[in-house]
Amino acid sequence: MPFRLPFFPEQASSFAHEVDALTLWLVGMAAFFTVLIAALVLVFALKYRRRSPDQVGTRFDESPLLEIVWTVIPLVVVLFTFAWGAKVYFRLYRPPAGAVEYHVTGKQWMWKTQHPTGQRELNELHLPVGQPTKLLMTSEDVIHSFFVPAFRVKADVLPGRYTTMWFTPTKPGRYHLFCTEYCGAEHSRMIGWITVQEPEEYQRWLASVPVAATLAEQGAGVFARLGCRECHAAGSEAAPALAGLYGREVLLASGASVRADENYLRESLLDPEAKVVAGFDAAMSTYRGQLSEEEILALIGYLKSLPAPSTADVAAPAESVMR
Repeated sequence: MPFRLPFFPEQASSFAHEVDALTLWLVGMAAFFTVLIAALVLVFALKYRRRSPDQVGTRFDESPLLEIVWTVIPLVVVLFTFAWGAKVYFRLYRPPAGAVEYHVTGKQWMWKTQHPTGQRELNELHLPVGQPTKLLMTSEDVIHSFFVPAFRVKADVLPGRYTTMWFTPTKPGRYHLFCTEYCGAEHSRMIGWITVQEPEEYQRWLASVPVAATLAEQGAGVFARLGCRECHAAGSEAAPALAGLYGREVLLASGASVRADENYLRESLLDPEAKVVAGFDAAMSTYRGQLSEEEILALIGYLKSLPAPSTADVAAPAESVMR
């Protein structure tokens, strides 16, 4: 049976032990230096106290060795802590290429989640054990914060943009989900559960939940309803082609370039004049207020699913999003 730290939540993700180890190091280091400094203050106060009213202290000008010691030791400790913290940080915030993406939308006062295969849940998220999982998160109203203590992951969920987190569940079980950013009168009730299952059990759960279409298929329906294909067909001079856009660099009319990630795609839908693609006019109208968060996520999911065009299909104005 693995050792569990007292007063700590259960360790149920692949890097929970790394976060705990770094936390214990920081607490231990702070406690050590607190006790050391307090002890030195006490010792020096007693040892060098004035013993008579006319006693004058001895002048102490310098000690190169002492200066080096109390400079080098804290420097080494701080650099070691920085290197360790940076390693854990980059591991926490760089999801692996094969991570399966789920979508999370925060709303006063609930969590709405959606699986890549289309299943939706409310204040729940079912996951298979051992699967690297990436969460793409946004808010419909105010700032929330997605926190799963057993996984040692927490990230703010912001209106108007996407944030991400990732983890790999390592133990089947049912784990608490909290909002840790005050978001209104019912903030304390904005809780949920992450249910981690064995892969076979998870597949049975997926099959038991009726779903009309996958996220990409839902997005394809939104894409067709909005008539986007009329302007964004391959080789169109009205607007750039969308096939293979996601993840690529886009050259803008301003001369700058931007990576076509989820935030770029979202901004292009809601504020199309913010980043106009080189070679095209700012002719696209905004869909702000016309699409729900679920529809935006579905549409982005569809755009991400479009494969890159073959060499014969590549048009002169390269990749971009709806303009």
